[in-house]
Amino acid sequence: QVQLVESGGGLVQAVGSLRLACAASGRTFSTSTMAWFRLVPGKERDFVAAISWTGGSTYYADSVKGRFTISRDNAENTVYLQMNSLKPEDTAVYYCAAGEEITRATMRSYPQYDYWGQGTQVTVSS
Repeated sequence: QVQLVESGGGLVQAVGSLRLACAASGRTFSTSTMAWFRLVPGKERDFVAAISWTGGSTYYADSVKGRFTISRDNAENTVYLQMNSLKPEDTAVYYCAAGEEITRATMRSYPQYDYWGQGTQVTVSS
């Protein structure tokens, strides 16, 4: 059974930091594009960041560029999202996703991804 399990969410004050982790099991994702999306009630799932299967290319939403860093450890089948300088508007449920046929043109589109985690809540207080 393929699973993506997120961890590391929680409550933090503005300008604080959190590190999310997404552990994959059931198969290797070492050749998959991995990404983070976030969801706020009443809105669509928003792209946050993505990383190529080699880890050599990373992509970010403009709203998090310079504050968030995505990375991966293929040996551990895990992807991370380091979030610094958090703002109240970063409050959301954060989801990890994996996709096999992701291109630069499609990586920001959540329907393109094949596997999803259950999400972890991040709350940033002002």
